[in-house]
Amino acid sequence: MADHQRQRIHPVVVEAPPPPTTPLVPPGSSRSEKGSSNPYHRPSPLLLQHSHAMPPIIPLPPKKRSRSCFCRCLCWTLFLIFLLFILIAAIATTIYFVFKPKLPDYSVDTLRINDLRLNFDMSLYAKFEVRITATNPNKKIGIYYEKDGRMSVWYTNTELCQGSLPEFYQGHQNRTVLNLSLSGQVQAGSTIMAAIQQQQQTGRIPLDLKVKAPVAIKLGMLKLRKVKVLGECQLLVDSLSSNNLISIKASNCKFRMKP
Repeated sequence: MADHQRQRIHPVVVEAPPPPTTPLVPPGSSRSEKGSSNPYHRPSPLLLQHSHAMPPIIPLPPKKRSRSCFCRCLCWTLFLIFLLFILIAAIATTIYFVFKPKLPDYSVDTLRINDLRLNFDMSLYAKFEVRITATNPNKKIGIYYEKDGRMSVWYTNTELCQGSLPEFYQGHQNRTVLNLSLSGQVQAGSTIMAAIQQQQQTGRIPLDLKVKAPVAIKLGMLKLRKVKVLGECQLLVDSLSSNNLISIKASNCKFRMKP
């Protein structure tokens, strides 16, 4: 009975608490959002040295778009200029092949000296009459001769006389004869008169006829803006005697248009 009343004592196994585990914290982060540090993680000295050596990274400001806008505007401007050049070239080519423009032609028919004398003040007075023929060779282009047209006679870079050109319209393939009266006075004319008399003995006196005529071109029903016809005729005459019809031995005329 006593044996049955004895209490049996069984050994109790006491489990030891598990060792603390290292929390999963990324390397390099030592504090949480609340500022607590992780006692089980120490940053390596190499990382500390590297973090002190590198300067702080400063974000760059955003790039400005002004440069790109300027380049875009420049490209469009060059493109428009090129397009305008192509358009003008196309219009000029069309006008050339449709109307086939030609320069007007001029010829000196006669030259008469009405007066050529020395005055008492030794100035040289000259009065010439010139007959010229203006020819418009164009089939589809008319020419308006505007006011302020001039013609002058020169001898060795000295203007002897001048006169105005009349205003008129010259139609297609038209030929117009103009009789012009030119007059002028030159100071220190004794030297010029002596040179003319000396060359008159040879029968070869050079003269220059210069023309400056503002004209407007008419293409069909369209009248374009005015341009200038500039011309020069180099003449070789036999004499400059007064009241005498001069014989023109040689004539060379050149004309061009100027905007």
